[in-house]
Amino acid sequence: MYEEKLSGKIKSFLTFGFIPLTVFTLVMAVPFFVGLYMTFTDSSGGTITTDFIGLSNYTAAFQDPLFWDSMLLTLQYVLFSLILTNVIAFVLALLVTSGMKGQNFFRLGFFTPNLIGGIILGFVWQFVFSRVFVYFGQQLDMGLLSSSWLGDPHKALWALIIVGVWQNSGYMMLIYIAGIQGIDKSLLEAASLDGASSWGQLFRIKIPLMVSAFTISLFLTLQRSFMVYDTNLSLTNGGPYRSTEMIAMHVYNEAFKFQNFGPGQAKAIVLFLIVAAIAMVQVGVMKRLEVES
Repeated sequence: MYEEKLSGKIKSFLTFGFIPLTVFTLVMAVPFFVGLYMTFTDSSGGTITTDFIGLSNYTAAFQDPLFWDSMLLTLQYVLFSLILTNVIAFVLALLVTSGMKGQNFFRLGFFTPNLIGGIILGFVWQFVFSRVFVYFGQQLDMGLLSSSWLGDPHKALWALIIVGVWQNSGYMMLIYIAGIQGIDKSLLEAASLDGASSWGQLFRIKIPLMVSAFTISLFLTLQRSFMVYDTNLSLTNGGPYRSTEMIAMHVYNEAFKFQNFGPGQAKAIVLFLIVAAIAMVQVGVMKRLEVES
């Protein structure tokens, strides 16, 4: 009897678990550990060497001012994207669950930008910022739009933020919609009978009961914002004068464009640790709020 159960478990694992585990190992685990090994070697020029150099690559990464410039720029991008994306997504979720006419159509419309690939999205918005906005800015004598934002080091970052928020808000909106629809309607009805206003229901019932939705949305926004590369490449390509070179692009250029595999992998590991630490803190704080609410 025990042998039959064990045999059944093995067959179930081979049927449902072996292939995903193998793919994960080959696509994720093996490259990660190979990259970790490369950070301790003098790998460059497209070859992996066995010349062990200790922590020299990490020392070079920490001493590279361009790395920290890109990291600081990315942190600014993440901060503004995190706030704007989730505020807009939550407002949109409230709007399309309010019972308005055609709300399913609006849900589809708000979600559509998330379906467009980052490369295509970047080229589309490059045309918008360089041609459409400039044309209307000059015609209407609006100084803010009279010249392309993509050519201004002080405005190019805001162009990236706008595109990122426009792309991700619709996706986060779906998470907030699920959170709103998961609230027991009887609680809202009871609050309404007790004289609670719409704002009172929002801040005292909906938001406290949607902490799990906020946890997921904030985590996904953090992950997407730190890892942004495709839009960065097609919209600004890190310019002008590397003023919009996000950390993912900086790491990619270091490893593949300049063929410095060791330092590039070291920077990637540092980035991984920073993002993991921030994500763990964020999830831990939000989980605590879930328990309290």
